[in-house]
Amino acid sequence: MIRRVSEMVSVAPQIAPEDIPALKDAGFVAVVNNRPDREEPGQPSGEAVRAAAEAAGLRYAEVPVASGFSHEQVDAMAAVLAEAGGPVLAFCRSGTRSCNLWALAEAKRGGDADALVAAAANAGYDLRAIRPVLDALAA
Repeated sequence: MIRRVSEMVSVAPQIAPEDIPALKDAGFVAVVNNRPDREEPGQPSGEAVRAAAEAAGLRYAEVPVASGFSHEQVDAMAAVLAEAGGPVLAFCRSGTRSCNLWALAEAKRGGDADALVAAAANAGYDLRAIRPVLDALAA
């Protein structure tokens, strides 16, 4: 289930290589994998998703998050979003890490914390746990 969090970014649970054509048809130009490989049995490898994305002409990036968020991960996500050139789909196991990382990256790029929290809530995500960090990054 794809959830739109901003005009240019949507988040989703785990995708599979066979989902890529539909993502391209939906207008996405880039896919960001926020999930480490082998996090749970049966998940598609990042390399399989990369190969399908690139074969379809989509950009692919990996910014895996296992637990917590580092400045390096936030910066990497911000760079991917800035360079995408169109709509981006970020995915993880449930979409929550991707939503949180999007919000942190946007806050660091100067986004308004209140607006980010509201956008996430509209998509069904609760950012209260990272709100103090959003405020600090946005300041």
